[in-house]
Amino acid sequence: MEQKLLAYFSKILPLTQEEIDGIVATLTIKKYPKGSVLLKEGEISSEAYFVLQGCVRKYFLIDGEEKTNNFFTEEQWVISMQSMTYNAPSKHFLECIDDCILVVGNREKEEQLYAQFPKLETISRKVMEKVFAEQQELSGSYFTDTPEERYLNLMRTRPELLQRIPQYIIASYIGVKPESLSRIRKRLILK
Repeated sequence: MEQKLLAYFSKILPLTQEEIDGIVATLTIKKYPKGSVLLKEGEISSEAYFVLQGCVRKYFLIDGEEKTNNFFTEEQWVISMQSMTYNAPSKHFLECIDDCILVVGNREKEEQLYAQFPKLETISRKVMEKVFAEQQELSGSYFTDTPEERYLNLMRTRPELLQRIPQYIIASYIGVKPESLSRIRKRLILK
């Protein structure tokens, strides 16, 4: 399983055997059953996750209603940036939508690896740049795209999510009620 993470890092910069051994020695891989909550609103995040298998969703609870903001699947990072960086209470939840296998990291392990292998800090920066760019693109779409456009984008870029995530959560993600998602889907079928 750790091969997925090592392959991911190696796409960014080649790793030496010593760096690989250092990473493997500090890896913590955990299994989480469907429904596990990794982070609750109000908690301070101390861990980052790399998805080896499964799907994690990020959502906000607004007036008692869940508003899904993102999905993280295989080979994606799940990081509560603001909470972890500023040691601030989270404004969102992170929940496993299905059974997950995750690499679990924390700041202490990260700093130890950087001290031993400075190249890993460069890899980490590139990972954060990618995560930040993805988040910026996603948040921008909520201002510029209609719910139908967001659904079409999801169909085009991540069609597997439509099979593995309940429709009411997809509806929340694109910003509509489940009934409206049904109408959007029917309209698209008729086109």
